Amino acid sequence: MLDRIKEEMHLYEKKVLKALESEGRKSTPEKVLELQGLTIKAVMSAAGSLASKNIIEVHKDVEEVISLSNDGEAYAQEGLPERRILNVLKQDKSIHMKDLSSKSGIEPSEVKIAIGWLLRKGWATLDKGEVTISSSGEAAPEGSDEKFLTELIRQELILQKLSPDFQEGYGLLKQRKGLLKVNKKPNYTLEVTSLGKELLEGGIKIREEATQITHDQLKSGRWMNLHYRAYDINAEHPESFAGKTHPLQRTIEEIRRIFLNLGFTESRGTILESAFWNFDCLFQPQDHAAREMQDTFYIRTPQDTLLPHEDLVKKVKRAHEDGGETGSEGWKYQWDPDVARQSVLRTHTTCVSARFLNENKPPLKMFSVGKVFRRETITYKHLPEFHQVEGIVADKSINFRNLLGILKEFYHQLGFQVRFRPAYFPYTYLSTECEIYLPEKESWIELGGAGMFRPEVLEPLGVDTPVAAFGLGIERLAMIRLGIKDIRMLYQSDIGWLRELAVTHRLEWEEI
Repeated sequence: MLDRIKEEMHLYEKKVLKALESEGRKSTPEKVLELQGLTIKAVMSAAGSLASKNIIEVHKDVEEVISLSNDGEAYAQEGLPERRILNVLKQDKSIHMKDLSSKSGIEPSEVKIAIGWLLRKGWATLDKGEVTISSSGEAAPEGSDEKFLTELIRQELILQKLSPDFQEGYGLLKQRKGLLKVNKKPNYTLEVTSLGKELLEGGIKIREEATQITHDQLKSGRWMNLHYRAYDINAEHPESFAGKTHPLQRTIEEIRRIFLNLGFTESRGTILESAFWNFDCLFQPQDHAAREMQDTFYIRTPQDTLLPHEDLVKKVKRAHEDGGETGSEGWKYQWDPDVARQSVLRTHTTCVSARFLNENKPPLKMFSVGKVFRRETITYKHLPEFHQVEGIVADKSINFRNLLGILKEFYHQLGFQVRFRPAYFPYTYLSTECEIYLPEKESWIELGGAGMFRPEVLEPLGVDTPVAAFGLGIERLAMIRLGIKDIRMLYQSDIGWLRELAVTHRLEWEEI
């Protein structure tokens, strides 16, 4: 065991240990570097390594070294302000305080402070602005603070080693700002432990070690005769943290990959949207509660946007007012184009689906992932901005059962069991909400909505085939997979939490 430890010791560690042996097994780093010709950095590095192996102990003692600042040096050479005033008072006996600066030569800003110390030391009295020397002032000896200043001119002093008289002087000068400087100076002592003694008793050889093999050594075979240091493969190593994708972004990328593998085309939209595409084109009435200021962020600049081509606007207007060519009665109100021009932060990504249908003809499969914004109060489960994944499938053969199958496959690939329950949305019929099962809670949680686009949405866009649509929340899905209870954790960038997360998602239950 001891031989193995010796083989694993670095050359500098052996040198430090041998130096300590020659010094009675206890010494300072400064003495070690003097004996072995090492740098202080090499000595302390080797000492730290030896201490981690319990071969030596490193004792640290911190001394506080006192020295004078520039102002302190000026006071030490010229005298404390109260002493300089006292010297003048010994001649004039009494001086008005407004004349003290000119007569003593001290700065006007120091006069009041100096008077305070004169009174505190009993060297003078103050009456109606007149400063008068006292009997104690007439025979005032050099004070402990003045003695301390004089000594500091000659040498720096160690706070822990001050005499009682100097301790008093230090206490007085410390009350004055900016006169003294106190620097902490660490002193180290290296001492061999019982294990170190055993190693030394067994003998330690100092010999050069090969740290790099040259081409000539390999070619000639001399490398076989070189001494190599042994390495401890079980030694502690610094913890490293590899870079990785943020868990929310990882969830988004996984969702994107699933839909791409299912044959969907990805589309992207703008965060700033018009009320026309965000609401009107989706057959959401202009007096719907979701459009109120408490639910939607309206933009001040630009306040209005351009409407699309006139034919589409007319068809949307008719769909709202009387159903147009759909056979519906519409919402039976006068549609206002100025309301449709309003700028909003999109409240869902369904506006991307509407634009895609306007620009592309079925058959098609499209999805988009992006941020949406709603005027929500920030809580552990709500944020004013979050992510949605939106998608549509358009084809003559598409029906509601196909939609449920797509969603079931999507959640299955994420490892969840899903069920559907009837719901209502202004722009779909039939409509459903998707719920996934949480085994540890033995409960279901709603994660999104889906349905078949209504004719009032499709007819103005010129689409004459069924269109299945879905919009699913991502943050709540990420929370479940990551096992967190507060949605804000996804945005707080808690470095400790992020470091501890696995590189890939791992569910706490088996896939269903």
